[in-house]
Amino acid sequence: MRIFVTNRLAAPTTVHWHGILLPSGMDGVGGLSQRTIRTGETFMYEFTLKQHGTFMYHSHHDEMTQMGMGMVGLFVIHPRGVPPEQRPNRDFALLLHEWAIEAGTRRPDPNEMTDFNVLTINARAFPGTHPLVAKLGDRVRIRIGNLSQMNHHPIHLHGYYFKITETDGGRIPDAGQWPETTVLVPVGSTRTIEFVADNPGDWAMHCHMLHHVMNQMGHNFPNMVGVDAEGLDSQVRPLLPDYMTMGQNGMGDMGEHVGAGHMAVPPNSIPMVGGMGPHDYITMGGMFTILKVREHLPNGYEQDPGWYQDKPGELASLAPAEVLRRNGIAADGSSAPKPPEGINMAPSQVRPTRGQTPTSTPPGHGEHADHGGTATRPGSRPAPSSGDHDH
Repeated sequence: MRIFVTNRLAAPTTVHWHGILLPSGMDGVGGLSQRTIRTGETFMYEFTLKQHGTFMYHSHHDEMTQMGMGMVGLFVIHPRGVPPEQRPNRDFALLLHEWAIEAGTRRPDPNEMTDFNVLTINARAFPGTHPLVAKLGDRVRIRIGNLSQMNHHPIHLHGYYFKITETDGGRIPDAGQWPETTVLVPVGSTRTIEFVADNPGDWAMHCHMLHHVMNQMGHNFPNMVGVDAEGLDSQVRPLLPDYMTMGQNGMGDMGEHVGAGHMAVPPNSIPMVGGMGPHDYITMGGMFTILKVREHLPNGYEQDPGWYQDKPGELASLAPAEVLRRNGIAADGSSAPKPPEGINMAPSQVRPTRGQTPTSTPPGHGEHADHGGTATRPGSRPAPSSGDHDH
């Protein structure tokens, strides 16, 4: 194949064909296998494809900056002569990436080494990701590549087990495959999973590094969990009219407050934003999408089929009082086991002065317990973006 690359950047660049077997001079490493492509120049890459599978391409000059700002992509090579019965009905390709985007800005910071606050699938953070739509009984293949700056991603699929069938080194023999529900995708690699869509529903698919499913995580705030902040807002608002104490019961309601306009945020910012689901607010964002499996797809694969309608008896709901009574459970929860004294205390039992955190660290809380604890005023938190940066 022959590929022409024109450089319209203000800086030199190259293109590396990640995982593809080709002549050394076509490998695209600036200064090693070729000279860089200067601004305004067009280079030609030409090589014969000798393999099939899921690969990637990216700049290989000033990599930290150029890859960190989105000069990455997937390169999928399909094999010839595959019998129809062995071909997947649905073949998805997902590219994982991470970004550091300061509040109110649109340009990622390529100098960041550890604190990435926007995690994306195909350059989108949930709720901006696209659902993966399949029909009941479909053979499904999902190709996942990871060109993040620093982090590996354990991608977990609800409702199914699958087999890891390929890496960027080639197909894994059948005898070497085993069932999994989570696939670890290291930086600079691809993994391909396959399964039969035999379980209808809306199934979460997400990175299981929990901060990777949060839009805009920060750690410049105290741990507010369990703090009684009664009266604090009224004392602070004469100085900061938009002040709102949050985090006393966790961070699950922050996205709803932002979405409802209760809390101002800088432009191009989605702090802790998730999205409304069919039953309640989905408190995840970032590297999260939804596999939607339906018995019928009257509008085809390309249109979102909407939310799944659960069958009678298959939806968790409020337990009826009569069922609770028959099982010896009090309707008000008073019969539930009590935690040890001093553990998981209700907010009314914790009364530090003026909303400050307790001086002692509760058991089970480590050095990372203060990440993203509260939102104090507009513009005080780093802001993620769901804008497209991959090319």
